[in-house]
Amino acid sequence: MAARKRAMSASTFRRGINIWPPFLFAGIRVLAIAADFRSAKVRLRLGRLNRNYVGTHFGGSLFAMTDPFWMLLVMENLGRGYVVWDSAAEIEFVSPGRGDVFAEFVLTEERLDEIRELTRDGQKALVWFETEVLADDGTIVARVRKQVYIREKRPKQPLPDQPQRERQPAL
Repeated sequence: MAARKRAMSASTFRRGINIWPPFLFAGIRVLAIAADFRSAKVRLRLGRLNRNYVGTHFGGSLFAMTDPFWMLLVMENLGRGYVVWDSAAEIEFVSPGRGDVFAEFVLTEERLDEIRELTRDGQKALVWFETEVLADDGTIVARVRKQVYIREKRPKQPLPDQPQRERQPAL
């Protein structure tokens, strides 16, 4: 499959999202995004601004560190011919996060083929992706599931009661 031109490189995106206020002030840092947008690795540091009442990671920060990545990876790999949106999410808190935590996202060609098959002929697909948030020692802190809505874009059709206008060349 031919590589498509991206709006921005993965490294530019990574630098930009790392200074985006919701990530910056929550202690979330994108450590890596593959050049082909097939994988990403994210870290959440425990600090004064994201600690909860009992001194562990605030659940909203754990969720935020995983929020945009499945949609982003799918969107970048399917291209402009698809509509891709987050549709639903759930998080299960497994153990307290008392230090740095990490999440990794890997989008395989097999998963992309599955999505293309599900969306063939203009069908929508609601696809679930799972991510574990892990402590430094590998302990599971949270499990996050994201449901992504995916559909091929429909060709633009003129409204039935609107006559087609020919485009006049600029003079």
